[in-house]
Amino acid sequence: MTRQDKADAIGTILRELYPEPPIPLDHSDPFTLLVAVALSAQTTDLKVNEVTPALFALGPTPAKMAALEVDTIRDAIRTVGLAPTKAKNVKALSRQLCERHGGTVPSNFEDLEALPGVGHKTASVVMAQAFGVPAFPVDTHIHRLAYRWGLTSGKNVGTTEADLKKLFPRETWNRLHLQIIFFGREYCPARGHVQENCPICSRFGVKSRL
Repeated sequence: MTRQDKADAIGTILRELYPEPPIPLDHSDPFTLLVAVALSAQTTDLKVNEVTPALFALGPTPAKMAALEVDTIRDAIRTVGLAPTKAKNVKALSRQLCERHGGTVPSNFEDLEALPGVGHKTASVVMAQAFGVPAFPVDTHIHRLAYRWGLTSGKNVGTTEADLKKLFPRETWNRLHLQIIFFGREYCPARGHVQENCPICSRFGVKSRL
C-alpha cells in the first residue's frame, strides 16, 4: 500500500467518524477566536474555554482588550499555562490590530503572523476557522499522529504540514485537521494507546513514538 492509498483510507475513516467536527475553542468572531487560539499553546482547549468568558467580558474587541492592563488580562487567564507571556501578547496584538488594521483581524497569513504571539499554526487556525481559507494547522498532536500513521517523515511540523497537504485534497484540509484532533483524543492518545482499539492503527500499524 502506498502512502497515498493509506491517506485515502484514513480520510474515509475520519469522515465516517466525524462528518462535521465542531470547532473546539469557544468564540464569537475572528478576534475572540484569534485570542483563544493564542491562549491554547501548551494548554488544553478545555482550560482555555474555562477562562475566555471572563476575559472576553472585559475585552470583547481589540480596542477594549488593548485598553486593559496586562495584570488584568493575566489575572483573567492565570490558570492557563504561560499566562504572564500570553497576557502581554494578547494586549500587544490587540493594540497592533487597532493601530495597523483598523481594529479588525486581517485575513491573510503575512499580517496574522506579524502579530505578537501569533505563529504559523495559530494563523492557520484563524484562516481556516474564521475565514474559511483552506489551511492545515499542524500542532504537536497532529504531527505525532501523522508520523504514527506513516504519513510523514516526522522531521518537524513544517514537513508534516507539507506532506499532509500533498496527500489530502485542498477542500478537505479545514475539516480534516479537526477530525484528526478529535480522533487522537478518542482513539489514538500519546499515552495509554491501545493499538487494537484504534480503527486506524489496528489496520495500518504504528511507527515508534516521536
